[in-house]
Amino acid sequence: MSFFDTVRIALRALMKNKMRAVLTIIGVVIGIAAVTTIVSIGQGASKLVSGEFEALGTNVVLVFPGQTKRGGVRQSGAPTLTAADAEAIGRECPSVLAASAIVGTAGQIIYGNENWNPKEMQGVGADYLTVRNWTLDAGGFFSEGDISSNAKVCVIGQSLIPKLFRTVNPMDETIRVNNVPFRVIGILAKKGANMVGDDQDDIILMPHTTVRKRINGSPLDNVHLIMVSARSTDQMGKATKQIESLMNERHEVGPAKEADFSVQDTTEIAATLGMITGTLTLMLSAIAGISLLVGGVGIMNIMLVSVTERTREIGIRMAIGARGKDILRQFLIESVVLSCIGGAIGIAMGTAASMAATLLINAYKPGTEWPMVVSIPAALVAMGFAAAVGVFFGYYPALRASKLDPIDALRYE
Repeated sequence: MSFFDTVRIALRALMKNKMRAVLTIIGVVIGIAAVTTIVSIGQGASKLVSGEFEALGTNVVLVFPGQTKRGGVRQSGAPTLTAADAEAIGRECPSVLAASAIVGTAGQIIYGNENWNPKEMQGVGADYLTVRNWTLDAGGFFSEGDISSNAKVCVIGQSLIPKLFRTVNPMDETIRVNNVPFRVIGILAKKGANMVGDDQDDIILMPHTTVRKRINGSPLDNVHLIMVSARSTDQMGKATKQIESLMNERHEVGPAKEADFSVQDTTEIAATLGMITGTLTLMLSAIAGISLLVGGVGIMNIMLVSVTERTREIGIRMAIGARGKDILRQFLIESVVLSCIGGAIGIAMGTAASMAATLLINAYKPGTEWPMVVSIPAALVAMGFAAAVGVFFGYYPALRASKLDPIDALRYE
């Protein structure tokens, strides 16, 4: 008997018991749908994390202030970094593309009768946009001359325009930041919300010298953070080592003195978060995959019942020339067909469920923009696994059918 004849007979047998076939594949449908949904959401989370680090900047390395001791008491976040450190890093580290000092502040912005408290108010260096891989929508950015002269100029994010200016063009307008007048010289391109839903465009940038002296009123040259961009992803490790070496030299760090700074490569953070999301996805997929085993047991049970019900049919077929391997192949095909149909339906339902989950997440946290990821390889693996379940759990009933004695099968009532 040809393979296609065997397939035709197997499909005809399944069509005779449609309700039984539907009930049999439910377990496989649930299992494949659950795995597909979890994998899609997990890959969406990984893509969101990597996208957030890409939005942070280009090949970013962060230099944080360390801990100092004052009166024998260890203090964290002390003013151990200076703007001169940022300039030295950008000038003396070959693997560094650009570096920018960061000075944070907070307060109120006033324009006319309108006022607003932005989420981020930062004093930055002239290379900040290069480090952050951020562009301007209009105007320009402040220069080294503006920084050295403590110029009262600023660049604003897109979200400040409707809050303060409404229909007025912000360019060259004067706003007051904590009662200090600043002229708007540029508008940042829209960046959108980050992974926790915070608006990244609700920001104002000013020269770090101006923020430190005119707004924060600090007589020191300290900065809160140094943000560095390596020349390429491959050179991030080298840039980190060069920064550490330079900072050790500048801060006179030796065996008897603990470093008062720390250097953090953001790729390490991204890799750690990616590993966490990947591990959670794998664990949840494994748990969801248990339902596939339950579905497989259901297939085996139904196929055993089918063998018992069709004993006389098997005897007749063997009496007229069908071989044991033909019977084995027929029942295996029936089992695999049931699994593959369940797999296809499960993939469709899983895709729909992951889309619905993505929409709910984005609706619950507006601006988060959780990405919808449909993994073709994962779908193919799911289909292959479904077929494997059919073969594994269908083999014993098929083997049992192929071993029946024709005479005993014909006598079976």
